[in-house]
Amino acid sequence: MIFVIGLVAWRNTHSLSDFILGGRRLGAWATAISAGASDMSGWLLLGLPGYAFLAGFEAIWIAIGLFIGTCLNWYLVAPRLRINTELLNNALTLPEYLENRFKDNSHLLRIISAVFILLFYMFYTSSGLVAGGKLFESVFGLSYTWAVITGAIAILAYTSLGGFLAVSWTDLIQGLLMAFALSYVAIISVYNLHGIDVLFSSMSKQNPELINAFTLASGEALGFIGIVSLLAWGLGYFGQPHILIRFMAIKTPGKIPSARRIALSWTLISLMSALFIGFAGSVLLGNQLQSGDSEKVFIELLNLLLHPVPAGICLAAILAAIMSTADSQLLVASSALTEDIYKIISVKVMDKQLVLIGRLAVIIITIFATILALKPDNNVLELVAYAWAGFGATFGPVVLLSLFWNSMHKSSAVIGMMSGGITVIVWKNIESSYRLFELYELVPGFIIALLCIVLNQTFQQAKLRRGV
Repeated sequence: MIFVIGLVAWRNTHSLSDFILGGRRLGAWATAISAGASDMSGWLLLGLPGYAFLAGFEAIWIAIGLFIGTCLNWYLVAPRLRINTELLNNALTLPEYLENRFKDNSHLLRIISAVFILLFYMFYTSSGLVAGGKLFESVFGLSYTWAVITGAIAILAYTSLGGFLAVSWTDLIQGLLMAFALSYVAIISVYNLHGIDVLFSSMSKQNPELINAFTLASGEALGFIGIVSLLAWGLGYFGQPHILIRFMAIKTPGKIPSARRIALSWTLISLMSALFIGFAGSVLLGNQLQSGDSEKVFIELLNLLLHPVPAGICLAAILAAIMSTADSQLLVASSALTEDIYKIISVKVMDKQLVLIGRLAVIIITIFATILALKPDNNVLELVAYAWAGFGATFGPVVLLSLFWNSMHKSSAVIGMMSGGITVIVWKNIESSYRLFELYELVPGFIIALLCIVLNQTFQQAKLRRGV
């Protein structure tokens, strides 16, 4: 069915605008569910339940941060970004919007944006391929290498054909399947434990620290830095290109309120279900899973509790989650190469040529992401966390302030992006005994980018007052 949708979308893709943004004709349901599905990815069914399996109630902080971030993104960013991108010369990509917003004739903003997009999407897309590798390895007994390659080929086939329309239409189906699978498995798991009260009491008997949101499973205090790091996942939403592009593609700004209600409902159901799957898994599976295999808790619960038919459908939901994010990321990375780099350096280029270049770009990026994913001990949540922080700090402050601060200067946007992205890269690679450096790299990246923008704005305004 997914491949048929890809072929239909291919027949409806005639221009680069169709390939990258679907001609701005998405409805409320497709916008809402595809935004959620492309956001959550395979980590929602593997990474988050695996974290809840090991950490217990500590994982609730991530869910709270993500839900608050989703709400703020839909209320603050979605309406203004949809209107502004169309008014600013019908910008098709986030880098193009920033270039038009700040009247950057040098194309510097666009090129810097595209470079960061390509860099962090290598890690983000590879996280999806790692999740796919773990799925095929567990279910079909394939070697990890061939499992990753199989998943990559499946995603590549329909994304390169149908572009944004294929991605969004398939994301709608995949997102609904994800929500069904998560809620169904969560309900069955709690039912088998005879209710939530029994679940929590069983977790307490196993390890009392599992039902304490303020401690690690080891009993050590989570602390202020730990809680802030987990909540800070919500900050990342403002800078995720594969989510923001959904806001740009909705048919009219008037459809955003209904899309927002759908999206927030989907997010709340999915996050709560993922947490309960991890909690129930810690009781039902006990010591069957080692810490290195904790991300397979969803798969193991299916094997334990479900008949093969519903289990098969729920396993397909994992693949749906992986595909729905990886295809979106490949498309945005492809648009960065074609619309934001190739189109700028080429003097004359036809629209049909750009569509072909876009499809070739999807293939090239998939190959690099696959190579990165071939390391068997990759952790899905860690890869996602790094890429999420990179995008959140690089683009989040710039996008937010560009929508609400009319006098914001082009140099502020450049400094904000550079400082945010570089801080994440440096902070992630610092090895120190100081507790401060355990803080999630998104937090210092976001704060430093904001400070750099505000300081540069102050400097620019001082220059204007002096008449320089």
